[in-house]
This record gives sequence, C-alpha cells and structure tokens, in this order.
Amino acid sequence: MPDLDSGHYFLTTLAPIRDSAAGEHTHTSYTQAARIALAKMPPALQSPATQKSGKNSPFARNNRTHFARMFVLNDAVYNGRVGKRFRGDPVNPQHVDRLNTSYVVFCADIDAITEDGAPLPEELSRTEHKEVRAAYARTLWNTMEAELRAVYCNCEGFDGVQSADDFALYLDKCHVETTMPFHDYYLNLPDFHHLPLRRLIALVAVPLLFALLGLLLRLIGVMDMPLLPISTFWAFIGGLLAAVLMAAAAVWYVCQNGKKPLPPAEYDDLPSVLKALYLQQKFADFAVDTQGADPEELHAQFGAFLAAHQPANKTAPTQLPGTIAAPKP
Repeated sequence: MPDLDSGHYFLTTLAPIRDSAAGEHTHTSYTQAARIALAKMPPALQSPATQKSGKNSPFARNNRTHFARMFVLNDAVYNGRVGKRFRGDPVNPQHVDRLNTSYVVFCADIDAITEDGAPLPEELSRTEHKEVRAAYARTLWNTMEAELRAVYCNCEGFDGVQSADDFALYLDKCHVETTMPFHDYYLNLPDFHHLPLRRLIALVAVPLLFALLGLLLRLIGVMDMPLLPISTFWAFIGGLLAAVLMAAAAVWYVCQNGKKPLPPAEYDDLPSVLKALYLQQKFADFAVDTQGADPEELHAQFGAFLAAHQPANKTAPTQLPGTIAAPKP
C-alpha cells in the first residue's frame, strides 16, 4: 500500500496557494508571501554554520520526524518535446502539462505511529493510515503552530483552521499518495517478497500442457482423452481457459505481493536512530580516551561508560533531533 514502508510513513501534501495579492495594501503575491515565510523558517543544526545560529528547525520539536521538506511548487517541470520515434509533426507544438496554481508542498518521513514510544507497524489499514496522518498533524500544530500559520495562511481553505484537529483535517485534504520512500536504515536487508516461482509456473504450465495434449490428440484423430471421460476438443478448450485463469491469478498474486510494505527494522524508530548516533560519538570518544589503559582500568571505565550513557535506554541520554552532534557534557 502507498505511503507506508519499513514502519515509516512517507507523507506528501500539496496545498493550493491563493491567487492575487497577499493583502489589500500590498503588492506581494500569496506565492511570494509563502516563500518568505519558508525562508524565515530555520533549518536544522546540520552544519557548523547553522550550529552557530543556535536556532533549530521547528520540526525538531517532535520525536517522529526523520526528514521534512517544505517548498513552493510553481508549475510542473517541462521535460522537453517527445522524440521523433513518436507520432507527430515536429513543427506543431505538443501539449505541455501545467498546474492550475502554485502549491505549498510538504514531504515528511515519519514514524508511522499515533503515540510516542509505540512500536512501528508492519501494515496499516486505510483507517489507521488516516489516524497516523491526523496524529502527526496534531503533533506539528502543537509544537510549531506559529510557523505553520505563517506558511499556510497563504493557501486556499486555511481560513477556518483554528485547532490541531482542524489542521489535521486540512492536511488530510491536501494529502497525495506516494510510493517513493526517502530513507533506508536497514542494517541487514530482510528476507522479503520471495515469490514461489516454481508453484506459480506449475499452476500455469499444468493446464496449458493438458490443453496442448488435447489439441495434439485431436489433430492425429483421437476423439477422447485417454483415461478421462472427456473429448479431446473440450480438454483443449478447458485446459486453455484454466491456463488463462491461472496466469491471471499468478499476475494478481505477484502484484499484491509487490504492494506489501517492508517490515520495520529493529532500530528504525527515531528515538533509536538518535540514540545510535549519540552512542556512536560517545563510544568513539571513549575509545580514544582509553588508549593504552590496562585491562582492569579499561573494564572499570567501560562499566562507568555503560552507567553514564545507558545504551538500553532510548529516551535519555541521547542526541537531540535536528542536530549532527551530541550535546557536550
């Protein structure tokens, strides 16, 4: 099913931007006003320059967002004219896809959960899909309402949004299904989606061979199938129909199998990822600091390391969202 893979939800929304100017006494368009609001939104502390600013991304105020991006989409990308191998006079212009308005596009890779700390799901029903989207939208509203208002006040239909539940309904109207995941955290790729090819081939081949046998016997003058109370003609027709039905069933099975989402990895949720980044840095420091220590001292210091950093505890101490380095002691 779209949007879900490896326990993560790949949310994509397109909110149409209003036409005309953004206010009665301004010449700024709503599209430009949305761009300005997005430009004022600080990025995550993901480089030395942004770390010095001390202003983290508002999306880092929750523990569900692995990745988030917002931008204004003015129009569809023009990929150029269709090649000569297709029909059409190159002198005549071809149809070009255009958008009817600009859009605020929001893409996010989030934990597909409705409550912090819940395990990542393997699959979601359609109702659960809506619940995950609504829970995340409410989390955003409760943690970054001002920033969301500054952007979405330039969009159609946002006037009535006054609460977290209103924003969840609004964002759901803007939702667009996607089958394009944004990440891959697997340490070991799971054994997934293996097709029983031999069984599928046999399901199609057996009735097909039966049909071919009936046809061959009919051509050489044998009217009835050996050991079966059926004519070779109806054996050919019946076998052929069965082979077609089995082929259609096999294709349906392959397509349904391909739609299954990958199962979540053991450490795929955001708290686990942040904890792993934290431990990676702290253990690197520990390895440097204990170079040349004797076994007894190393054992004692490693025990102190475990007590101080608590590897089994995902919640604390850990790395903060939106940062590339763990906090200094």
